[in-house]
Amino acid sequence: MGAALSGAVVAVTAGPAGAASRPAPALSSGGGPARRSPSAPEPLPPLNVPALRAALADLEHPELTAAQLRVSGSAGRWCGTEGVADRATGRAVHERDTFRIGSITKVFVATVLLQLAAERRLSPEQPVQRLLPGLLPSGFPPITVAQLLNHTSGLPDEQDPPYDPSSPEDIARHRYDRWTPEQLVAQVAHGPMKFTPGTKQEYRGINYVLLALLIERLTGCSYGEAIAHRILRPLDLRHTAVPGNDPRIHWPHVHGYLRMTDGSLLDITKFDQSAAWGEGEMISRTGDLDRFLTALFSGELLPPHELERMFTLPPDEVRMVDGTPARYAAGLQTFTVNGITLWGKTGEQYGYSSAMFATRDQQRRVVFSFNPTRRDATQAQVSQRIAEALTKA
Repeated sequence: MGAALSGAVVAVTAGPAGAASRPAPALSSGGGPARRSPSAPEPLPPLNVPALRAALADLEHPELTAAQLRVSGSAGRWCGTEGVADRATGRAVHERDTFRIGSITKVFVATVLLQLAAERRLSPEQPVQRLLPGLLPSGFPPITVAQLLNHTSGLPDEQDPPYDPSSPEDIARHRYDRWTPEQLVAQVAHGPMKFTPGTKQEYRGINYVLLALLIERLTGCSYGEAIAHRILRPLDLRHTAVPGNDPRIHWPHVHGYLRMTDGSLLDITKFDQSAAWGEGEMISRTGDLDRFLTALFSGELLPPHELERMFTLPPDEVRMVDGTPARYAAGLQTFTVNGITLWGKTGEQYGYSSAMFATRDQQRRVVFSFNPTRRDATQAQVSQRIAEALTKA
């Protein structure tokens, strides 16, 4: 997953879970604090539809081929789309089109893992080395499941990929490469550790590769089937899937494109997702993700204790490796814009970038997807302007 929100929008304001979730005191007509039930949510401003429409309509800064946005919740609803789903036919993007969701996959993995914890099939405080013996080097310190969930594992950097990620031609040549999860884990088997587990936070996909392997060990089935059995089928998410070894998207979908060195656009939709196994390979659409987010935040998928882990940041002294406050809990990340705190997840793959976020009380939920022609830091501009429009009075 790239830094679409994590690098720019999240940096606006991030803080401890308790502080982030606490509404500012309301003012009474007399100027003093109004009497409000502790559980009463602070009302959000009404949706600024012109701002949302303008944020979505800009397909040039950076260059996008399509964008779609779904806003829901008790404080208002709105849907919008821009651009084309398929440049070859000129078909306009539709709100029911599917897309690659990248690291939003991690929320599904975390949910299943926490369900297994609720069933007492593991403890989040157990070292993963005890649950998956022989997978990590014996010289590594104990790394708990909880530290994988909130990205405080300290695992070493991956070895360089077998292609140049700055070259679109090289990316295209290697898009059908096949990886196994064991090969992905082997990429970090060469020390040293980045930091002592639990002392810092660094967002890493490999943490969720290990968690998906753990799901398979505990359930006896593929992690994709565990997600389907425990989440997709019960919630009737008919257009959400773990594609496995299939590089295609079979439902009506938005195509992803990559700008090549000669200026042409290459359709990059067909892409083997095994390099993102367990942490970034799923496909979905905005309506399915909104339903998933609603069920998750409403407690339909997890009991209260496990759900609270998804909203609990590490202690204040645990900071990101760049020194900024920690912003990842178990599966979810948080950010605050214009005084409104949201929880959710971003994701990206080549040709695709997406996000799903909500306030804890679900006054406002948002799912959006856009299709950048380059995978770089400019994508943060899109997430930034959508976040600003969502929270603008």
